[in-house]
Amino acid sequence: MAEGRRVKGRIHSWDLSTGVDGPGTRFVLFVAGCPLRCLYCANPDTWHMRDGKETTVDEVMAEIEKYRAFLTTAGGGVTVTGGEPLLQSGFTGEILRRCKELGLHTALDTSGFLGVRATDELLGDTDLVLLDIKSFDVNTYRRLTGGELGPTLNFATRLDRLGIPMWIRYVLVPGWTDDEESVGGLARFVAGLGAVDRVDVLPFHKLGAAKYEALGLPFPLLDTPCPDAELTHRVRERFRKQGVSAY
Repeated sequence: MAEGRRVKGRIHSWDLSTGVDGPGTRFVLFVAGCPLRCLYCANPDTWHMRDGKETTVDEVMAEIEKYRAFLTTAGGGVTVTGGEPLLQSGFTGEILRRCKELGLHTALDTSGFLGVRATDELLGDTDLVLLDIKSFDVNTYRRLTGGELGPTLNFATRLDRLGIPMWIRYVLVPGWTDDEESVGGLARFVAGLGAVDRVDVLPFHKLGAAKYEALGLPFPLLDTPCPDAELTHRVRERFRKQGVSAY
């Protein structure tokens, strides 16, 4: 318990969700801080650690404990997301460890860009990784996120080697991530990873636009259309043709 009081982190908020953040009903913890600046980011208010609330692992676990019985009955667990949870890898790892001690299913939602910060111990306490692969084209990835693609692919390969189940998340943005060659390349890469359970093709949306306005920031993709049902279906089919379950 003393260790939990010492380990501090900065969080943005927490919520309960069903279906999109892992199996069952989830306690979703949003940590503060992210090294990427994705043009379609729906949560610009999580970018900076300084804007988060400082808290301890014990305080977070006390909140999770309130929902422990409900989460277990609902076949759910705890998902640590952000921001980027691996930016605060020590804090995140301790939360995952404590959740495993409580018998709760654990999920880590990450871009994989900071995958090298995930120790084997942290991953050993992770039942599922929700891995966001923003694009399979190196140049598009850089323009879309400000980061590099390589670390994410290396992390995916490492997770596969360790046998840690993955759900791949792919945000479909017309004119950015709908290129057939890039989608096909990602589908083939994912199909070669035995630990991937599914791919979630997530249609781009503008629900976070009001947050940008509140922060005095322009929303970079304000004029970009949301994908229609036909495009979304077509991209999902590209994954399915490689034998990957896509939703």
